[in-house]
Amino acid sequence: MLGITLGRSNEGAASIVGANAMQVEIFPFSFEIDSVAIAGTGLWATGLYLGFLPLSHWLIDQCCRWFDFAERSLYLSAEEFEKSRPGREAQNAFWASIFSISPFLVMGALCYYLSVISFGTKSWGISLGLIAVIGGGVYALGRRDGKSRE
Repeated sequence: MLGITLGRSNEGAASIVGANAMQVEIFPFSFEIDSVAIAGTGLWATGLYLGFLPLSHWLIDQCCRWFDFAERSLYLSAEEFEKSRPGREAQNAFWASIFSISPFLVMGALCYYLSVISFGTKSWGISLGLIAVIGGGVYALGRRDGKSRE
C-alpha cells in the first residue's frame, strides 16, 4: 500500500521496473518506489500546507519553543547559553520549519491513498492533489489580501 516492496534483485540499480515505479538497490536488498505515489503525496501535502497556513505557522512556533526549551538543559552556565543564543535560535527555527512539514506529509499520503481507493486509479489522486494545491494557493492569497485590507 505504501508503494515500497522489498526483495532480492539481480538487475542493476538504475533499472526501471514499471511505468510508475523506480527500483532502488541497496546492498543485498532492492525495493520499488512508486513515483506517482510520491508525486501525489507531495501535491496533497503542499495543498494542505497552503490551506492550513495558520496551523503550519503555529506548529513552527511550538516546535521552535520546544527546541529552545530542550536545548536550554544542555548548558550549565547562563553566560555560555546567552553567548551562543542567536545561532542556536536560528538553527532551531530552521529545524522547526523542517519538522513542521511532517504532519502535512502524513495527511497528504492519507488523502492521496483515500482518493486512489475511492476513485480507483492513481490519476485521480494526482488530479485531486493538483486541485488541492490550487485551492490552497488561492485561499492563502485571499487570506493574505484580506489581512492587508484590515
